Amino acid sequence: MSHDHGAYGDADATEEQKTTPAAGASTDATLEGRAKSPNQHHGPKAWVWALVAAIAVVAIVIGATVFGRKSDDGASGSGQTADTVTIGLKLAPTNLDIRNQSGSALDQLLIGNVYEGLVGRDSDNQVVPAIAKSWKVSDDGLTYTFALNENMSFSNGDALTAEDVAWSINELIDQQYHDADALDGVTSVTADGENTVVITLEAPNSNLLWTLTGRPGLVFDKDADYDAKTEAVGSGPYTVSKFVANDSVTLTANENYWGEHTAKTPTVVVKYYNDDNAAVNALKSGDVQVLAPITENLAEPFASDSEHYTVQAGDGTDKYVLAFNSKGEKTSDQRVRQAIRYAIDHDELIASRGGADTALGGPIPSLDPGYEDLTDLYPHDVDKAKELLAEAGYSTDHPLELTLTYANTYGTELGDQLRSQLKEVGIELTVNVVEFSTWLQDVYTNHDYDLSLVDHNESHDFYQWADPDYYYGYDNAEVQRLYAEGVAATSDEERDAKFAQAAALVSQDAPADWLFNYRITTAMVNGVEGFPFNMNQTLLPLYDVTYTE
Repeated sequence: MSHDHGAYGDADATEEQKTTPAAGASTDATLEGRAKSPNQHHGPKAWVWALVAAIAVVAIVIGATVFGRKSDDGASGSGQTADTVTIGLKLAPTNLDIRNQSGSALDQLLIGNVYEGLVGRDSDNQVVPAIAKSWKVSDDGLTYTFALNENMSFSNGDALTAEDVAWSINELIDQQYHDADALDGVTSVTADGENTVVITLEAPNSNLLWTLTGRPGLVFDKDADYDAKTEAVGSGPYTVSKFVANDSVTLTANENYWGEHTAKTPTVVVKYYNDDNAAVNALKSGDVQVLAPITENLAEPFASDSEHYTVQAGDGTDKYVLAFNSKGEKTSDQRVRQAIRYAIDHDELIASRGGADTALGGPIPSLDPGYEDLTDLYPHDVDKAKELLAEAGYSTDHPLELTLTYANTYGTELGDQLRSQLKEVGIELTVNVVEFSTWLQDVYTNHDYDLSLVDHNESHDFYQWADPDYYYGYDNAEVQRLYAEGVAATSDEERDAKFAQAAALVSQDAPADWLFNYRITTAMVNGVEGFPFNMNQTLLPLYDVTYTE
């Protein structure tokens, strides 16, 4: 079959990044060093390191002070297109070595801007052409043939050919660079002439194209000599002209860029803020023209000043998962798990956060393959929750007592809200907010918990529900079969159908409640165009960004 497009994620700060607690991030990234998921070539395992990054975002986003509106002088413009745009972000890279250093800060900054992949992804999380202009997949799903663009070059002027592509992917596998295990099922990567690359697999893998949009598909100059920690030689529309660890990166238009995404702004400066007040004041004062992310509540003063600012939320793949230990003494009872789901008022939770997030009734978000709206499975129903608890043997005289354990990076508000909502149906919830290291040991490693809360922010991470050894403790053979069949599918349609079936079963079994799909809010000065809103904490293509002063 022929694929011109297919389906396509992951996210966090570099592993050494230190931050303080905040409200709206993920813990997904830090765990990668602690555990490898089974079926590694079936999907990215980086949720483990994505956890820490999002955590960083959360912590950064909590607690800025209220400020005044921007002055009229600051908003007046000359109508000239600026030569430089400055963008404020949260998660700073400690170095630029994208082959060895974990952390979504590098993916966000470098992929699509400085380095390019064999294929790319768009703002809807779909696979699109990049270094390869097209591809074909054999009927048995074992051979992928990529036709490359012609006359490509790296930023240093070296020609980019199929040999560089094959070398880059083979080097990733041989040297076991970051995310190499996502290509465990690859048996060979070869150059067939200057403009064709062939990848063969030991078994079909419908996630391969999406995997190649990330680090496993990046193409490097095999002949270049540079310090990858402080420099970068890629084929994208920008080069790195200045790097200050944990502070800023200056991107300059690549004079040797070969493709259709020529940089519209000659210089883009990315500044990193680990303090909410500083970030908010930087946008207010004009030190930056864009700030992402910002919580919906903190963005309100900007949103109310539409004459000077634009505030917009974008879609992403963050899933705030309230996990129920499927092997727990009390939560192994499905009636208990279902009662908890009926007891939760998702609309109230979302409204309290500013209203930008969306309801999510199952394990697959809207930008991932296999998504279906499952929010009707467990609508808020206090009476139904009480009925199920009574069937399970709990009453006013014998209340269900549970403990919710989660990392302090998420603050206390969600825990307080859940305690209040569950109390209404007769559940006494003790909220235990702990250090992330404690959560990692007790919950993630030892599986010693009743309920736990984590922002699982990685795309294509449904494999977690097909792994009975994962910290959820969820073990459903039918789900595992459907997932395996979806991975082995040779068409997007078959894959999506299998994943959707599996996701519906998971949601019905209620091994967790998906509190909401966290959406990233961006605030920017009016006059900025071309800044991406969707998934901008994962990948941030900047070539279309302009600013008219």
